[in-house]
Amino acid sequence: MSPVIESEEHKALRSAVSALGKRYGREYLTGVVKEGRHPHELWAEAGKLGYLGVNLPEEYGGGGGGVAELSIVLEELGAAGCPLLMLVVSPAICGTVIARFGTEAQKRTWLPGIADGTRTMAFGITEPDAGSNSHRITTTARRDGADWLLTGRKVFISGVDIADAVLIVGRTEDARTGRLKPCLFIVPRDADGFQRRPVDMELNAAEKQFELVLDDVRLPADALVGDEDAGLLQLFAGLNPERIMTAAFAVGMGRYALSRAIEYARDRTVWKAPIGSHQAIAHPLAQAHIDLELARLMMQKAAHLYDAGDDMGAGEAANMAKYAAGEACVRAVDQAVHTLGGNGLTREFGLASLITAARVARIAPVSREMILNYVSHQTLGLPKSY
Repeated sequence: MSPVIESEEHKALRSAVSALGKRYGREYLTGVVKEGRHPHELWAEAGKLGYLGVNLPEEYGGGGGGVAELSIVLEELGAAGCPLLMLVVSPAICGTVIARFGTEAQKRTWLPGIADGTRTMAFGITEPDAGSNSHRITTTARRDGADWLLTGRKVFISGVDIADAVLIVGRTEDARTGRLKPCLFIVPRDADGFQRRPVDMELNAAEKQFELVLDDVRLPADALVGDEDAGLLQLFAGLNPERIMTAAFAVGMGRYALSRAIEYARDRTVWKAPIGSHQAIAHPLAQAHIDLELARLMMQKAAHLYDAGDDMGAGEAANMAKYAAGEACVRAVDQAVHTLGGNGLTREFGLASLITAARVARIAPVSREMILNYVSHQTLGLPKSY
């Protein structure tokens, strides 16, 4: 089956997840945000139905699929107005890394719970002084007998308050060269010396953002995920799914905003005909729909390449998909709000909060400028400016 044409299984998954999303919907999510809590009910039900772990191996309780299936889950929940951001983090990044590189014990400990939603893992890479330059990460791990001691700071880490552990990107010293190389560690939330502080965000989201401080956090030898010498490979194994899932998040959000605008434009009559009959309203909405469809196509290509084991091809496509989806989402939300006029800024219609949320897809997990750098260097072969 060509990845351009969706398989019957994918269509069935899309329709089932869409039905679940519509049962909860935007009002459920905005209610959760208002109460300052997490969407536990939706998360638990999605887990029970097998949607949270569709990408994880069957032998550990997953669905045996890939990022292609998981991106459908997130996109459809987003299109129903209730996306789950932790889908990007727990099963897509952490689940993928542990499934691909973890020890047998790590897989048995974590994957069944990540798959059914009873355990959640956060991911810590971003640092206050490193930003997009992950080569400048200063969180370091040093050996102390059989243990590791981890010290450093992280910022903008999602969902630490509900996570059982955080997969932390640190660096260890290479014994041969003395240079630092990336490594991944599973840090339990209640570990001694591990502190978190919420970041005050002007963002209406159920998932809170945190700054983390690791002060000589002692970890057993088996907290290290995978091979100490393959850190970069393992890290990128998690970052490509992160970009693909961010694209899914953005496409879903854009579709939701667009559907509200279309509904409004069909019904709202100011002169003699519904406003949607005017090309000044209709054409920008049609354009937004085209942009979202194109972004989704690149997302499907990226997921197909990743699931087929083509990490290099997936890296390029995942970056392009994330860029395209972020741009399409921002434009779709902007056009949707504009279509509703003053109503677009009311709580009743719930679109205004998406203006801030849509921008996240342009900024995280990597800025659009860094993606343009990646494409200009890696794809076009142009020289680096840094």
